[in-house]
Amino acid sequence: MEFNIKITKAQNSRLGEVDFENIPFGKVFSDHMFVADYKEGEWQDARIVPFGRFEMHPAAMVLHYGQAIFEGMKASKSVEGKPFFLRPEMHAKRLNNSARRMCMPEVPEALFLEGLHKLIDLDQGWIPPQKGSALYIRPYMFSMDEFIGVKPSETYRFIIFTGPVGPYYPKPVSLIADTEYVRAAVHGGTGEAKVAGNYAASLLPARLANQKGYDQVMWLDSKEFKYIQEVGTMNIFFVIDGKVATPALNGGILPGITRDTILKLLPEMGIEVEERAISIDEVVEAHAAGKLQEVFGSGTAAVIAHVSKIAYKGKDMELPPVAERKVGPAIKEHIDALRAGTIDDKHGWIVPVGEPVNA
Repeated sequence: MEFNIKITKAQNSRLGEVDFENIPFGKVFSDHMFVADYKEGEWQDARIVPFGRFEMHPAAMVLHYGQAIFEGMKASKSVEGKPFFLRPEMHAKRLNNSARRMCMPEVPEALFLEGLHKLIDLDQGWIPPQKGSALYIRPYMFSMDEFIGVKPSETYRFIIFTGPVGPYYPKPVSLIADTEYVRAAVHGGTGEAKVAGNYAASLLPARLANQKGYDQVMWLDSKEFKYIQEVGTMNIFFVIDGKVATPALNGGILPGITRDTILKLLPEMGIEVEERAISIDEVVEAHAAGKLQEVFGSGTAAVIAHVSKIAYKGKDMELPPVAERKVGPAIKEHIDALRAGTIDDKHGWIVPVGEPVNA
């Protein structure tokens, strides 16, 4: 299916103003954005316009009742300079999973993907050539009804904008296991959806963690504060006595696309991995026995982020230096090689920008 997406190009590109050797994460934005509006039961007026501000009514329901969801993805260039995505259809599917949970209309996958391809094709010059950098892509949707009252909105706006970024975490991160606040309920909540409110609720615990000298919170379950869920911006993996484990999805954990990619790649690399419940006590015991060899986070922004230490109940568990690790560096190198096009893509995950949309 091909949609009639109207394109209005920016009169003057800002690309020449960008220093690709020094890009602050999340503060530089490309020339254009894709926009579509949901009215009268259907998506309308799909368009690509110059990136810029838009007006919002003071009673817009998103400002009061929080119907807002988003995705995070990237476009990269191969060593030959060709722009591409990694598993873009998975982001369209996850956006719609979030939409269903928040009582919002789904965006047709074909519309999502066609708008994405045309936008990045237009702004592909914004993809940084530097290793470890990429064009970050932010698709999101929010409610637009001008109404005060708790009910689902009848109008929505879907937008995709982009911006060049460098590494999200330039160095290993420190974590603190929180025993007071929780990220999301394990059952029946919004933890498995990429909902704006989940991140708003994490800000206070994250600030408290920062004040104690740690980079991020490692969330425990909402019932017993016993089982590890995820990190503030990432899913999490543990290497214990040569085996890799990550918390099993349970309704309270975001089903990360990078997480899924790692779970599929590790066995192909000859590395055993399992999804299961992981208690904080198991991690403490493994560290005490010298068996906690690595901890790393995974996510679209971070890709792979090594963890330097984990704090729990006032005690720091220091981890081996990155130079002594095997699994985290190996999986990062593999994903980077996929993005660079220097190894075979056995799964068909790499999708060139401008390739016909099949959804």
